[in-house]
Amino acid sequence: MTSDYDIVMGQDQPCQYLCSHETDRRGVKRARELIEEGYVAEWIVDNLPGATSFVTVDRTHKYYAAGFKIGYKEFSPLTAKQKHYINNHITLVVRYRKAPGRAGNRGGKVVVGFEVYPTSIEEAHRDSTGCPQEIRSDHNGMEIYIAPNNTKLASQYPSSSYLPEEDDVDDGTTLTIPYTYAVYFREDDTIEWSKRWDMYFNNQEESNVIHWLAIVNSLVICSLLTVIVVMVLNRTYRQVHGKDGAGDDGKLLLKHRKPTSGVKSPRFREKAPAGLLEQSGDAGRDDDLSSDEEFVEDISGWKLLHGDVFRAPPYAGYLAPLIGSGMQLVFMAAGLLVLSCFGILNPSFRGGFVSVGVGLFVFAGVISGYFSSRLYKTFGGKNWRKNTFMVCLPRRQSLITALLFPGLLFTTIFILNLFVWAQASSTALPFGTLVGIIALMLLIQLPLVYAGSWYGFHKSQQYEHPTKTNSVARPVPEQAWYTRNSYGALIAGFVPFAVVFIELLFVFRSLWQDKSGYYYVFGFLSIVSLVGILTVVEVTIVSTYIMLCQEVRLPFLFAP
Repeated sequence: MTSDYDIVMGQDQPCQYLCSHETDRRGVKRARELIEEGYVAEWIVDNLPGATSFVTVDRTHKYYAAGFKIGYKEFSPLTAKQKHYINNHITLVVRYRKAPGRAGNRGGKVVVGFEVYPTSIEEAHRDSTGCPQEIRSDHNGMEIYIAPNNTKLASQYPSSSYLPEEDDVDDGTTLTIPYTYAVYFREDDTIEWSKRWDMYFNNQEESNVIHWLAIVNSLVICSLLTVIVVMVLNRTYRQVHGKDGAGDDGKLLLKHRKPTSGVKSPRFREKAPAGLLEQSGDAGRDDDLSSDEEFVEDISGWKLLHGDVFRAPPYAGYLAPLIGSGMQLVFMAAGLLVLSCFGILNPSFRGGFVSVGVGLFVFAGVISGYFSSRLYKTFGGKNWRKNTFMVCLPRRQSLITALLFPGLLFTTIFILNLFVWAQASSTALPFGTLVGIIALMLLIQLPLVYAGSWYGFHKSQQYEHPTKTNSVARPVPEQAWYTRNSYGALIAGFVPFAVVFIELLFVFRSLWQDKSGYYYVFGFLSIVSLVGILTVVEVTIVSTYIMLCQEVRLPFLFAP
């Protein structure tokens, strides 16, 4: 959006009258609410956001905070009531230096800083041109206030000693607010062109402690999980290869221990005859009985399920598109992190993060179709075209999957955009942009997913399972409360969250709370993300092992 502020490079303007705006009682009330909530305005010059200048406590460093407040509030010393003032005079300071290279030799200049100093000046302290008489002297601010009109209430309650203020009464009363600005250009050779954004990221040294703490926290949790995974794998290997054997066909061969005597062991609670010969046979029966118990102990737990783990799930047609879309999201996130770490995506590339993310998501449709069709083939699927459309287009039999990816994503964007439209915000996506997103999905992503699905189904082999699946599914016993899917998901999801929550907290604080409003340490984010992915893998191994030992029905694993 182009503003009405007239700025010419190298030309100072001590004062320039912009306009006078009249607002009614509702406008005054709305302005007071915005000031109360701390809203800021953000202007851009040469792709640099207008910044409020700050100095550290020891006065050794100067840093910027993107944007400037539209007003301020204070309490009146006479009435002790809160008053709201609007900043109606803006002083712009543009810092520049000689352009690098040949452009500088030809007299070119580049902007390395853009500072904004807002001031509130009342209308009575202005001359005939509308400019302030003196900016640096003491003067009253422009208060956002219209005296209440209590005529109607006074006529209704003539004997009342208190009448409330009615700000919403439309009686035609308005408040005129004059707006002026000043522009100054200052040469500054201390700031390099390539480092002009460093002023917005002044607290890098302080934030590095938080990032290293996040990395140490992630590594400690990941190390503990690694030890648990090693113990689980070692125990499993010893149980399978130490006591049992593995057949050539992939089935477990459980060894039977021969009884120490040829006498058949009696049933439980069966009376044994008393005698010398019979007493010598008791020892054999005891050994045989212990052998049977050990045999039952050997094949209990996860070994009973080795022939059911890789059975095709009842909703394989939904699982395959979900995994394919998940690979698509992983590719998009990895691409954004790599480009950000190399500096290709940075705050100076406004809107680049979202634009590149949409492009990566669309072109990653090949990856989505490949993994989805290959897994669909492994599950024994035959109609790969149906699986392709389940990833891309909403058909009757796959409405849920289509609404998730990318239907759910587009629906979420559209609904959120409706709220932005309702607020008449300039950041709302135009209708043409939404049509363009639909065109990208249908004209580019759909053919790419189709091509990836064809290659994954016809040119790739299905995934090979280490064990064969039994023809008859084994019944699953009753589950304990802590092994149910909902509780297991919450418990297993808590560990990865504990790994990334410190860095995640810094991301949210940088975007919503800090004065800079930018996130810039993508190197730390990449490290924490890698550790988080490794943690998710290890948590999956441990939780799956625990649930298999309990003979629990896992989602998308066992058939009913």
